[in-house]
Amino acid sequence: MATMENVIVLVNRIQRACTVLGDHGGDGGGTASLPTLWESLPSVAVVGGQSSGKSSVLESIVGRDFLPRGSGIVTRRPLVLQLHKTEDGVQEYAEFLHMPKRRFSDFSLVRKEIQDETDRLTGKTKQISPVPIHLSIYSPHVVNLTLIDLPGLTKVAVEGQPESIVQDIENMVRSYVDKPNCIILAISPANQDIATSDAIKLARDVDPTGQRTFGVLTKLDLMDKGTNALDVLEGRSYRLQHPWVGIVNRSQADINKNVDMIIARRKEQEFFASSPEYSHLASRMGSEYLAKLLSQHLEAVIRAQIPSITSLINKTIDELESEMDHIGRPIASDAGAQLYLVLELCRAFEKIFREHLDGGRPGGDRIYGVFDNQLPSALRKLPFDRHLSLQNVKRVVSEADGYQPHLIAPEQGYRRLIESALNYFRGPAEASVDAVHNVLKELVRRSIGETQELKRFPTLQAELAAACFHSLERFREDGRKTTVRLVDMEATYLTVEFFRKLPQEVDKDKPGTGTGTGTGTGNPSTPSVDRYADAHFRRIASNVSAYIGMVSDTLKNTIPKSVVHCQVREAKRSLLNYFYTQVGRKDATELAQLLDEDPALMERRQQCFKRLELYKSARNEIDAVSWTR
Repeated sequence: MATMENVIVLVNRIQRACTVLGDHGGDGGGTASLPTLWESLPSVAVVGGQSSGKSSVLESIVGRDFLPRGSGIVTRRPLVLQLHKTEDGVQEYAEFLHMPKRRFSDFSLVRKEIQDETDRLTGKTKQISPVPIHLSIYSPHVVNLTLIDLPGLTKVAVEGQPESIVQDIENMVRSYVDKPNCIILAISPANQDIATSDAIKLARDVDPTGQRTFGVLTKLDLMDKGTNALDVLEGRSYRLQHPWVGIVNRSQADINKNVDMIIARRKEQEFFASSPEYSHLASRMGSEYLAKLLSQHLEAVIRAQIPSITSLINKTIDELESEMDHIGRPIASDAGAQLYLVLELCRAFEKIFREHLDGGRPGGDRIYGVFDNQLPSALRKLPFDRHLSLQNVKRVVSEADGYQPHLIAPEQGYRRLIESALNYFRGPAEASVDAVHNVLKELVRRSIGETQELKRFPTLQAELAAACFHSLERFREDGRKTTVRLVDMEATYLTVEFFRKLPQEVDKDKPGTGTGTGTGTGNPSTPSVDRYADAHFRRIASNVSAYIGMVSDTLKNTIPKSVVHCQVREAKRSLLNYFYTQVGRKDATELAQLLDEDPALMERRQQCFKRLELYKSARNEIDAVSWTR
């Protein structure tokens, strides 16, 4: 069974993995829910004023001299420091997140890289940046711990810094210590009045009960002779929920001489053990004790938060599983499985396309709009008034008569007027075909875009669209031929019954004889008409107009039938037949190319898969530990 120490290691590992995968909170980015997991994992933020000894405390805990030094503001970016305890005898090394393939065993190079990485973002100025540097140190001399070194609090902007630097630094520090799971390591120098401590003031604001705050007093060896810090260390000056810890950092002379940190720790222990003021506190002083104290506190915090951490991990796993289903699982490598996947994707697309046509999704109603609005409007706008003007009717009838005028009814004139008028119907008929074709193309595009399973395959989307457009073009051609044929049929055979029912025109020289010049049965009561007068030609125009109106009503009903039969019906039945034929001829290599994914989506799936594996592993390990007491 695992121990609580394993859980601390696990928490470190989850935090590092969250960082690598971009799931950390704050300025580091992350997804909508995953930053909550990072924030739920406890870490230690090191807070203090400039030159309070923060860097020396961190180096004492690590046992290595690795942080940049200097006057004024040295830490200009947050440093997320993860300590990983290794087996005895294993060589110490460090790794940066931004240089994952390089191990640093020379810690002077670690210091240089921290400085260089800071300068890369802020320039060689005294500006600050909230973007953290992530550093992991593996050593047998550390405890498993995550520490965050933050820029030192300051009261005045110096030359080269904006006036807002004081507030900027405080806001940055607060963004970390405000989190309820953040443990505050408040660093204060012993040779200054604790009442003026920047770290304690800030800690009191965000943690008024002191439950998250550990007070650290540095520079005890630099206090004036005859003075000591017992009132602070014993909690009389300012009481915290946790005991104060005194630290003796390396002197500047030791730093200049590169005194080993292990030796410095030993000197620190000797200082407390031999000091008349602090000897009774020696067992609770020093950097080694501080590291163990923080580690023990982390154990207690993690133990208390295991249920909530587990709940968050389970929620995250559910979200990642859902995201994996949304993105799509990895593609099989054999051709049979790839072909099956292509067909499944096609079925998903066809389902959405049919829903658009049948009314389950919007868009199909636009086809009805073509028939109900566009076609009738086009028919009404046909230039029959001009075609059947008195002048044009006279011209057509006269030309049809030739050198000998008609004796009874001008049948050839009628036919020419009707046939030429019927040609006008070709335009609206073909326009209806084209309009429905454009709607179907748009529905194909929309359906491809709405098929979530297709989003990961841009090549397949393109080929599928091209094949659908090829089929729709063929359907349009069939629709055009059939629809135009309907118009031609009207011109090929005129409806005789229509003309037989028209009133006859009676010759003015033979009134009442019933032998009129018009078509249809005789009507003695009909007034006589001069077949060459304007009224006669107006009558012809009226008769032709009535016949054209009848044909228009007929075509208004039959054109939609033709279009739906040839285009819409075929789109529902055989839109992908051409595509299936093409896919069936592809070999394994071509199928793989067809299923070539968007690189960004592949990266997203890979990251999602890594997260999923991480959190499943974390859940299993935490479940194993949660019963350990």
